[in-house]
Amino acid sequence: MSAVVRPKGGDIRPFEMKPFPETELADLRKRISATRWPERETVADATQGVQLATTEKLARYWATEYDWRKVETRLNTLPNFITEIDGLDIHFIHVRSKHESALPLIVTHGWPGSVVEQLKIIDPLTNPTAHGGTASDAFHLVIPSIPGYGYSGRPSTTGWDPAHIARAWTVLMKRLGYTKFVAQGGDWGAIITELMGVQAPPELLGIHTNMANVIPLDIDKAAFSGAPAPAGLSADEKLAYERLSFVYAKGIGYGFQMGLRPQTLYGIADSPVGLAAYFLDHDARSYDLIARVFDGQSEGLTRDDILDNITITWLTNTAVSGGRLYWENKGASFFAVKGVSAAVTVAVSVFPDELYPAPRSWIERAYPKLVHYNKVDKGGHFAAWEQPKLFCEEVRAGFKSLRPLFE
Repeated sequence: MSAVVRPKGGDIRPFEMKPFPETELADLRKRISATRWPERETVADATQGVQLATTEKLARYWATEYDWRKVETRLNTLPNFITEIDGLDIHFIHVRSKHESALPLIVTHGWPGSVVEQLKIIDPLTNPTAHGGTASDAFHLVIPSIPGYGYSGRPSTTGWDPAHIARAWTVLMKRLGYTKFVAQGGDWGAIITELMGVQAPPELLGIHTNMANVIPLDIDKAAFSGAPAPAGLSADEKLAYERLSFVYAKGIGYGFQMGLRPQTLYGIADSPVGLAAYFLDHDARSYDLIARVFDGQSEGLTRDDILDNITITWLTNTAVSGGRLYWENKGASFFAVKGVSAAVTVAVSVFPDELYPAPRSWIERAYPKLVHYNKVDKGGHFAAWEQPKLFCEEVRAGFKSLRPLFE
């Protein structure tokens, strides 16, 4: 079976990320320096939100040492493209492996995110022989910017919900000439990827998720209401329930806010420090992983990693347009089972500091064609970004059984 044919239909245009004018970078630094700071939180921990000391350290580094040009150059060394789908320009990175038997794979980021989160996985997945792997581990990689994020177009009308994006990704892969492909995602990328699995286009053979949407509907409803854990749950299920209940009660206020009133968030479009603090406050576990780097720890993410992701949103002015995806979701559950088709192979990796550790019992019920399930030793919600080596190992293992279909 040949996985690749000549591209058909639709205009695919090379895209060069023109350097942002120095005046815009100077304005960014000026705004950071002019921040009107609130007083320190009245508690000794992060229960009131992103702590003042952390935000001040971030701002100081951002205004005086951070170099946006490095990531701009890095992005421009990659093959970037634009194509129009359903009237909207979609930006994507497309890196083909030198190994012609490679699996075509589309990887989707989440919020607060961009293609920056996937940069570390590009070479290991497309060029595995340079990273201790073999040619049989290779992927052709497509990394799109979600509509309203980064360099993709900002929708001017409603309708770009996760299901629409899932359909658009199938159009994109077919337009690139891939007759068979697989998909991967975390955060919104996980939801979009699973909805591809629900839609089950014949070209899609399998999906991999590092944020499995497997919560049974009744369990999800109970957790959302703050009810005690239902009777009869196993130890793993109870832990997942307790973590999910905490996320709903204290962890994703931004999701509810953007789900209801995204246009009101003028503050994060006007204040870089406001944007940074909003982005850091994704969830308690992620905040711990992020905040530590501003205290000099080096595990996982770096200060530049974090600021690259924030700065691309600032410079493209996509804070509000990106937030509208929550509104487009129309109150649908983030984490409940989506109904992935039995025709689609599924691989799941569970990182310990994910929002909740998805138990195998729920995973097996949610995915009729589960072929890979693994709990890894470390890493959190932003797995590709924070633990790229582990992430790449999981992606390779998850899709290993599909390799014969591409030979």
